[in-house]
Amino acid sequence: PIAVSDESVTRDVSSGRSDNTQRPYPLRYRYSWRMAVLPIRITGDPVLHSPASPVTSFDQTLAALVSDMYETMAAAPGVGLAAPQVGVPLRLFVYNWTDDADTLWRGVAINPELWVSPPPIGEADEEDESEGCLSIPGERFPLRRSGLAILRGVDLEQKPFEIKAEGWLARIFQHEYDHLDGLLYADRLEHAHAKAATKAIRKSGWGTPGQSWLPGVDHLED
Repeated sequence: PIAVSDESVTRDVSSGRSDNTQRPYPLRYRYSWRMAVLPIRITGDPVLHSPASPVTSFDQTLAALVSDMYETMAAAPGVGLAAPQVGVPLRLFVYNWTDDADTLWRGVAINPELWVSPPPIGEADEEDESEGCLSIPGERFPLRRSGLAILRGVDLEQKPFEIKAEGWLARIFQHEYDHLDGLLYADRLEHAHAKAATKAIRKSGWGTPGQSWLPGVDHLED
C-alpha cells in the first residue's frame, strides 16, 4: 500500500500546470474561486446520477478544485469526496482516512480505474458495514462491499500511482468511484434498506434537482 503524507498532498494541490495547452473544461462546470468550502449536492441533482467525464486539463483550475474539495471534505466532515458531489462532472475524487495502524491515507485520484474482489456472500452487518454519504447527509445504511480493491489513477502532476487497499479503505475507494459512474451507495442497498433509504430521502424533501448543503453552515451531518 502507498500512504500519501499531508506534506506531499499540499505540494500537489498548490501546484498547477500554467504551461498546459489543453482546453480547460467548459465554463459552466466551474465554480467561484472565492469559495474554499463548496456546497455539496444532495441526491436528486442530475450531476449525481450521470457518469462523469474524464479530466483532460491539468491546470490551475483543476488544482484549485482539488484544494477546495479537500477543504470541503474536512469541513463536512468526511473521508472522501467526488467531484460530482460539488457539481463538477469530472472523474476525480479526494480521500482522507487514518487506519488502525495510524497510517494516513490522503490523496487525489484523477481518471481512476478500480478493480475489486468478489464481495462476501450474505447480508451486511448493520454495525460494521454501515455506510453514509455526504450527498445523503445524516443517514447510514448497511452495505456489503468487496474487501479488497486496487486503485490506479494519476495525481495533479499526472504521475500514475497504484494503491492496494483492504477493509475500510477499499470501501472508501468503491464508494467514491461509484460517484464517478453516477451511482450513490443507496442505489446498491438490499431491498429492505433501499426502501428505508428512499423513505428517509422523501421525508427530508430531497430527491429533486438543485438541492445542496454547505458544510460549516447547514450541519446536516450532525
